Parts: sequence; C-alpha cells; structure tokens
Amino acid sequence: MMVKKLRLGVIFGGRSGEHEVSLMSARSVLSVLDPAKYEVSQIGITHEGAWFTGLNLIDWMEKTDRQNPISSATILPDPGNTGLFVIEPCDQAAKISLMTSLDVVFPVLHGSFGEDGTLQGLLELANIAYVGAGVLASSVGMDKALFKEVMRARNIPVVDSITITRRQIAGNPDRVIALAEKLGAYPLFVKPANMGSSVGITKCRNQSELIEGLQDAACYDRRILIERSVNAREIEVSVLGNEDARASIPGEILPSDEFYSYNAKYIDNASRLLIPAPLNKIQTTAVQRYAVEAYQAIDCAGMARVDFFIDKDSGEIFLNEVNTIPGFTSISMYPKLWESSGMPYAQLVDELIKLAMERQSERDQTERHYGVNRT
Repeated sequence: MMVKKLRLGVIFGGRSGEHEVSLMSARSVLSVLDPAKYEVSQIGITHEGAWFTGLNLIDWMEKTDRQNPISSATILPDPGNTGLFVIEPCDQAAKISLMTSLDVVFPVLHGSFGEDGTLQGLLELANIAYVGAGVLASSVGMDKALFKEVMRARNIPVVDSITITRRQIAGNPDRVIALAEKLGAYPLFVKPANMGSSVGITKCRNQSELIEGLQDAACYDRRILIERSVNAREIEVSVLGNEDARASIPGEILPSDEFYSYNAKYIDNASRLLIPAPLNKIQTTAVQRYAVEAYQAIDCAGMARVDFFIDKDSGEIFLNEVNTIPGFTSISMYPKLWESSGMPYAQLVDELIKLAMERQSERDQTERHYGVNRT
C-alpha cells in the first residue's frame, strides 16, 4: 500500500542578520528529508524580503549573479488556498497560480521576520501546519527583554538587566550610561532585544566601549538590553515536544572568543562543544527542569534550545534565553544534543514534522464561530 507523501515547504533566508546562518541550517535539513515521505518545495526569502521557489534555491541565493530560472512565490493568508503560489508577470499586472498545496511548513528562519512570530502569524492565517513555536512563544522567546520579565514572574533565575530604546540612546546617552553602570562593575553586555546568533552583542569593558556597543546594538533593533556580566560557563539544553516536552542531556560550549560570539559560532571553527556537559547530578537536573519550565511558560511547541550561564565563582544558575528556531546544521548544538540523547538528525527532523501536524490538529479543534440563540 502506497503511503501518501506529505507536501512539505521548507522556508529559509529572510530579512535578518542571520540570513546566512539560515541558509546553512536549511541545507542540512533538506539533505535528510526522505523523498519517500515528503514532496518538498524549497521557499527562499532574500535579504530584501522577496520570496522565490525552485530547485537548488540555496545555491541561487548565495550567488551575486543569479541567472538560472527561479520563480517568484508567495503564501496567501487565505485558509481556502493553503498552498504555495507562483507569481508570473502578465502584461501590466501579475498572474498568481497555485504551484502546490502544502500540508506543513518547516521554517528554518533565524532572527527577525521568521523566528519572531511574524511568519507564524501568516501561516496561522493560511491555516497551514508548521514546525515550531506559535505566534506568542515565538515573539516572547525572540524578545530577550520581555522573555526575562516572564522568567522573573515564574521565579526562574536570570541575570540582572535593563532595557532601553534607540531614542533614549540618541536623546540622553549620559542617563543611559548612568543606568547601565548601576547594574554593576564593568564589563557589561549590550544586546539587541530581538536578534540571535550573537549578532550585535558587545562585551563592554569601559564607558567608551559601552557607547560603541549601544550604537552597534541600535543598528539591529529599536530596543536594547544591557546586562550585568557573569563569569560564566555556557550550558545549553535542547527541548522537544508540544505540551509533553522533554529535555536532552546538557552540553557545554567552550568558546574560542571571550564569549560565544558570531565569529566563535560560525567563522573560526575553534570553539569546542562538550557533550554531555561536565555537570554534577544536581546541576544537570536543575538546568533540565528550568529548560522545560521556561519552554512551557511561554507555550513553546516543537522545539527550542534553552541557554544557561553557570557562574564559575558562585555556582549560581541563570537562564539566558530560549531559541525557538535554533541553529540546525548537522553540527549545531540543538541536533547534536538530541543525537547524544539517542535521536539521530534525520529522525529528529521527522519528529518535528510529526509534532507540527499534531499541533495543527489541536488548532483545528478550536471553534471559530459563536452563535447566540435569540428568542
């Protein structure tokens, strides 16, 4: 008996500083999709936000001279037309036609306009199943400042921080510096509130570096997080599941840089991963418990990588952030932790697609009409 293939769209690229990381992750995901199970459509979004579909799309997007034929594409926010549409020029207008229906979408988009709930909102409007967190969890998980407030409300320990805006930096930089220095002694960390892959993060050792770090972070987001420094070990836990989420074994990062910067993550290939992390039983249990609690607190689904700091001096554990679409190359921490926990990469991808279909089935049980009987 022939099993019907799932029509799967894999979306990658996007309008964020993590565009190139997304292409690397998508290449790995596409390489393990079983053609006997999935009918795959590649959907690429350029830096400028244009949508395309076609074969060998990642190669095409990485080129500056793009010659081979690729079709403009879109997904409509219409639950009556749940598919991938191609856009063709037609006289003075454009012709939109259905290329394929879609059963499920796998977003491999890191950062803004992909991991922050915006794409998830489009897919909700279109009523298409998708891998990963929903609109709420995506947006809260992406916003480091708001996420920390939720963690504080749940009594999950996080590092002391303040949130300021781009306008505050431009209008009264002296006041911003004074507020930052109240957090504690230098160094301080400055981070865009909505960005991943360590883009725009600066370790500031003095006031001059703080000013430079604030200006750099303000290039990437309107809201900026200033955080007290911790002499930290960097621990990560992968979480998988919908409501019945479970945690992987923890891993530890030994960054080649002063912290786990973009260069240390993706460029110099000198950082080391220790799997499992050399933690005692109490520490292991604590980070796994906090990881699942944080995941459930913001109503995550599918997957997330939860990052921690453990203070080398005091032993205190601090939850740093939740990444709802973590790096997904074959050597990224999220899949490697599951591989070491007994779930190989290809099986993990299949499981995430299964979880997406389950979550969509739950959404479909929601009543969309409310009738009032009048006498």
